[in-house]
Amino acid sequence: MAAKKKQKQMKETILILGADGYIGWSAMLYFGVRNNGRVVGVDNYSKRKQMKEIKSESLIPIESMNTRIKSYEKMFNKNNLDFHEFDITDAKLLGKLLKTLKPTVIFNFAQMPSAPYSMLDLDHAVWTTKNNVIGNLNLLWLMKEHCPNAHLIKMGTMGEYGTPNIDIPEGFFEIDYNGRKDNLPFPKQAGSFYHWAKVFETQHTNFASKIWGLRATDLMQGVVYGVTTEESKMSNEVSNSFYYDGIFGTAINRFVSQAICGSPITPFGKGKQTRGFLNIKDSMQCFELYVMNPPKKGEYRVFNQLVEQHRTVNTLAKMVKRIAKKKGYNATIKNIKNPRLESEDHYYNAITSKLEGLGLKPCNFEEEIERMFDDLEPYKDKFDKKTLTPKVKWK
Repeated sequence: MAAKKKQKQMKETILILGADGYIGWSAMLYFGVRNNGRVVGVDNYSKRKQMKEIKSESLIPIESMNTRIKSYEKMFNKNNLDFHEFDITDAKLLGKLLKTLKPTVIFNFAQMPSAPYSMLDLDHAVWTTKNNVIGNLNLLWLMKEHCPNAHLIKMGTMGEYGTPNIDIPEGFFEIDYNGRKDNLPFPKQAGSFYHWAKVFETQHTNFASKIWGLRATDLMQGVVYGVTTEESKMSNEVSNSFYYDGIFGTAINRFVSQAICGSPITPFGKGKQTRGFLNIKDSMQCFELYVMNPPKKGEYRVFNQLVEQHRTVNTLAKMVKRIAKKKGYNATIKNIKNPRLESEDHYYNAITSKLEGLGLKPCNFEEEIERMFDDLEPYKDKFDKKTLTPKVKWK
């Protein structure tokens, strides 16, 4: 398999910040296999610490980065992965690495990704803002100083937009006001302190690209679901993490987990909320397309990175229930009081023409959800049902 993927002839020096995470480790494997240059990861292991804090853990056991990388080298006969443990809010350490490595591509996944975690209390809201905003701001300044021609690919979220009653463009839209026109950033209506931190990152990245000529791709990513990638499923020693709890577990991942462990599938409120989704393997393919099609110097561009939309949470719950029955599970659905403050019956249509233009070939939605049952079956006795219930309320 590795020989086939080398045919892509990608040769970049890739830096992945947040390399120990669900998305980050998948990207380390994905680009390690496909890239003939170095792939260097950075992480401070904050996610593992947060899981202990909330008394949960990855359903699938994950090894240390040292074990993961050694296993990767044996499996693929390549030694192009490296790892550094530090926090990117430490500008001195980040600057030292950028100055030495001179990466050509930088992925910034080093952000706390949970809306509920950011809403726990004042301390968690402040920590989320510091971690996400300052980490990204450090990166922008230090790119200017040490690797100004690198391509930054930053993880944003569709949650920055909220749920406006009009189509959601890719970052910018033309406005006609009092007889004058301009192309402006689309208004943000974020729904948590986590999402507002992402908005600040977006604005800083756009500004830095303008004044310093940085190349930046900002991803308004939909909700990611799935368990494994083609690489991570090959060995337990390179397994990816999988979170299903009420704080870090995303909708489909939680619904499938609930179906398997015998808990009711729990849409929030009316269940009419509509969001965009994509499989973790689709996410990897998107990243590769961005690397292969970089922006011009000084260009800040935005992609709405999602595949499936126009499906309500209730529709997804019913789909998971139907697939669960096919797999031999007697799943039930129970709508619960919504702990969040959000519109539950709204218009939702995100434009994705840029991504489609790059040639994305997405996975089959229902087939991938069915595959999740197969991937999680060996761990069905490890679920902690107590962690499935959402405990964080917006007010």
